[in-house]
Amino acid sequence: MGESENPEFSTDARATGTEAATDAAAVRKEFALERYRYVLQQIHAVNENAHRFLAIYQTLATALVTAALALFVGYRKWDLAAATARGGVIGLLTLVTVVAAFTGTLIVVGALAWLDYRHEECDITDEVVGPGFRKRPRPGNFLRWYETYVLLFILVSVITMWVLAASFLLPAMR
Repeated sequence: MGESENPEFSTDARATGTEAATDAAAVRKEFALERYRYVLQQIHAVNENAHRFLAIYQTLATALVTAALALFVGYRKWDLAAATARGGVIGLLTLVTVVAAFTGTLIVVGALAWLDYRHEECDITDEVVGPGFRKRPRPGNFLRWYETYVLLFILVSVITMWVLAASFLLPAMR
């Protein structure tokens, strides 16, 4: 009863030290391969998320600015006071700004996660394949990252909306 039915675990079938080391190395390589696949999957997901965040921003910003323009065009017909309509436009632009800030935060966090996953990818390849197999990412290359330009687009679009509203819409609502 004290011995296992499985010969692989019986006390008579003990592996030698070399066989055990070989088995441990094989398990370690298999684990590293699975972890490498996971890291590559996460890098891909982070890249896709930036596009999703931009699409969400564009959709929400378009809807909110359309509502602000509809308010500007129709506030007289709807018998709204000019001050109320101005407050509504400012409120809608504030919502656009909040959405932009949230989207920007998600993109920055995604870029930081991408950097972390790339470093982990390099650690795995350094260990399994050899040092220097993959070059480590350099944050100084941020001008080559599309996230930089997505953030710039968001920033410029929000500033442009506020400038246009302050220059044209709000003064016309008197």
